[in-house]
Amino acid sequence: MVSISYALSDPEILLKFKSSLTNHTALKSWENSSNPICNGERSNWIGVVCQKGAILGLKLENMGLSGTIDANTLVALSSLKTLNFMNNNFNGSIPEFNKLTGLRTIFLSYNRFSGDIPGNAFKGMVRLNKLYLSKNRFTGPIPASLATLPRLSDLKLDGNRFSGEIPDFKQEKLHVVDLSNNQLEGPIPASLSKMNADMFAGNKGVCGAPLKACEATVTIIFPTSTTPADPRENVSPNFMNKISMWIIVIPIVVGVLILLAIVAIVIINQCKKPLPDPKLKAIKVEDRASAASSNETKPAEAAPKLSSVSDDDGDKFDLQDLLNGSVEILGSGCFGSSYRTSLPDGTAMVVKRYKQMNGVEKEYFQEHMRRIGRLRHNNVLTLVAYYYRKDEKLFVCDFVHNCSLAVHLHAHQTLGQPGLDWPTRLKIVKGVAKGLAYLHKELPSLTAPHGHLKSSNVLLNEFFEPLLADYALIPVINAESAHELMVAYKSPEYVQHGRVTKKTDVWSLGVLILEIMTGKFPSNFLLKGKGNGEEDIVTWVKSKLGDDDRETLLTNLEVFDREMGAIGVGDGKTMKQLLKIGLSCCEDDVQKRIDLKEAVWRIEGLKLRNMSNDGEFFSAIASDCEEDMKW
Repeated sequence: MVSISYALSDPEILLKFKSSLTNHTALKSWENSSNPICNGERSNWIGVVCQKGAILGLKLENMGLSGTIDANTLVALSSLKTLNFMNNNFNGSIPEFNKLTGLRTIFLSYNRFSGDIPGNAFKGMVRLNKLYLSKNRFTGPIPASLATLPRLSDLKLDGNRFSGEIPDFKQEKLHVVDLSNNQLEGPIPASLSKMNADMFAGNKGVCGAPLKACEATVTIIFPTSTTPADPRENVSPNFMNKISMWIIVIPIVVGVLILLAIVAIVIINQCKKPLPDPKLKAIKVEDRASAASSNETKPAEAAPKLSSVSDDDGDKFDLQDLLNGSVEILGSGCFGSSYRTSLPDGTAMVVKRYKQMNGVEKEYFQEHMRRIGRLRHNNVLTLVAYYYRKDEKLFVCDFVHNCSLAVHLHAHQTLGQPGLDWPTRLKIVKGVAKGLAYLHKELPSLTAPHGHLKSSNVLLNEFFEPLLADYALIPVINAESAHELMVAYKSPEYVQHGRVTKKTDVWSLGVLILEIMTGKFPSNFLLKGKGNGEEDIVTWVKSKLGDDDRETLLTNLEVFDREMGAIGVGDGKTMKQLLKIGLSCCEDDVQKRIDLKEAVWRIEGLKLRNMSNDGEFFSAIASDCEEDMKW
């Protein structure tokens, strides 16, 4: 069967692979065609990742796919290095990926795979460096072959039913091992003792660093000879055990106290000094200013205890842990500064320091933080912990490695990256809509559950999935600052009538859609909303339509961002539909503006078409459009 696959062309291989899948309507573009699948770095088939004209990977997450992942057929793709089937409906046993020895990454999280994984399931996959199996239903022991992979760096097995002891992972490059929420037991290997304790949470039988120490077992050997009695034999065993324990504990305690004293001195001295120049300078899109001055101090002068927002008992780390790592300024926004730091195990975290919350009562603030901390959604950035002091508030969350949407829309050239293509932009819009709908569902008592939706508050993970940030702040921001700085208070209903409504977030969503589709930055968000004489994005788009009905848009291509690249004619219709949804969200009259439920429903209904690739979609764009596209 494998030998037959080698005789097939790349399109035939993928079509054969598609036939093993069910519910594959999202793969309509996978059809026999005279056009090659890959044209350099560009793919003509959705979900196919290309590199130098060859098929590098399959990126088929969030497509509702089920059936069988036919590894035998994929063997014939000699350049295949990455497989991404996350967030689908696959079930049954794990595919035979060890036949694909060239794979670097495998992402299977959020499916329904089940059963034991054979111990040798990954034997011979010496190039594999990332394996994500989170949130499935796997059982049995963790495959021993994983501990033999020399290049393994990221392993996520959380949210399954793995049992037994944890293998001894000794790979030097291994820096992420998430084994939380399984049924594992026994001691944590010394090689993993420096990992974050979160990585082992939810396994009742696991012990040892970084969790609590394993209970010691005492073996009593009864004498069988008639040797002279030891004078200690009449002493209580408990007494002897206590003596032995204190002999061990006292030096450790003394050593720890000395270490803490040294650390405290270092921290105090560091806090008196300015931060070094940041390695990473974020673009402050709001006022085009520099990220932050080099003489700004660290987020806190002392190291008090952080408050966890999870349901777990106790705090997972404290502020001292964050301060001990190198602190790097990411940016300075209208509400405060953001810092990147790391926990002792190397996990990157972000600390955001807010300057506009000083009037919030402690009890109300804490209750609101606990409420936010319970939120869990793939498109909402999770709050991990917070710190309250009368004159200072800190939020702690995971570091998101792919920057913000604003950076990728308006500053990617500075970073030496290509612009976002059309499929990625549609994916981002859908994720933002899902995240916003979740916030409205979970926070119904808030008039504007997000209240501050804009491109710099949409973070992108390694798969370009959006994560909404800086949400639900209106209740805890000083009223004066909120009215001056937050997006909700720039909406037409607030400007005209001094009120925020349930549809205010819809207006923000519409502006964001127009920004994504046109590449123009909403000028009313610049300079903290004070205006700079530029025409706002909604007015600009509407001006391109003239006085005629909005169907004029169907023939006016000037509004679209050319950074999206060459687009099939079939996709052009979907792009125009999305732009019209954005305009429907931006109606000045709240009564005429669509509600969020309808907006999400219409966005979810948009599909990538790519029916034709004859010519470029943007060939008709006028040459004088360049100046209008600048922000």
